[in-house]
Amino acid sequence: MKMWSISFRIWHWIHAFVVLSLLATVFLRKTFLSWRANSEILASNLLTMDVDITGEQAEILAKAVRSPMWEWHIMFGYALSLLIFIRMLLFFTTSGKQNFINLKSLNLHKKMVSLGYIGIYSILVFMSISGLIMSFHEELFLVKETVHDIKEVHEFVFNAVWIFVSLHIAGLIVAENTDEKGIVSDMINGGK
Repeated sequence: MKMWSISFRIWHWIHAFVVLSLLATVFLRKTFLSWRANSEILASNLLTMDVDITGEQAEILAKAVRSPMWEWHIMFGYALSLLIFIRMLLFFTTSGKQNFINLKSLNLHKKMVSLGYIGIYSILVFMSISGLIMSFHEELFLVKETVHDIKEVHEFVFNAVWIFVSLHIAGLIVAENTDEKGIVSDMINGGK
């Protein structure tokens, strides 16, 4: 029997793509598509064409430039929510329980890895729920201040996703080069 079922492997790689895409949209929003930096660029370049705009107009234009990318963030957020639900269903399969079977008998490192997965799944559940609340705030009759507070916490907690992804990739590199050779290929071909 394969250690990782095909359904779990497909879920894993789609999940990885979605999380990395969410990270990319946040990275772009905070760097290249920052409305603050781009509003200044737009205003100064338009001024060279003898078009003078206010700071507020430049902000509106800069936000309009990044708006399609932000729509992708929302779509990937919906996908993440669906994937979290599917992961909950997969947990009831043998392959889906793999990281948590015999937790008591594992060494400290493996226990920490398993607890790390529980932690990141908890964070992703929070991110999905808070994202959905922000997306459907009007339907939920939430006031602007409440949505703003949820957004602040959502953005703060997102830092944990950056940390987990970095640790996950670093851990894979270390594992692949030490005592768990083939760990990545196992997630591709199913392992033994």
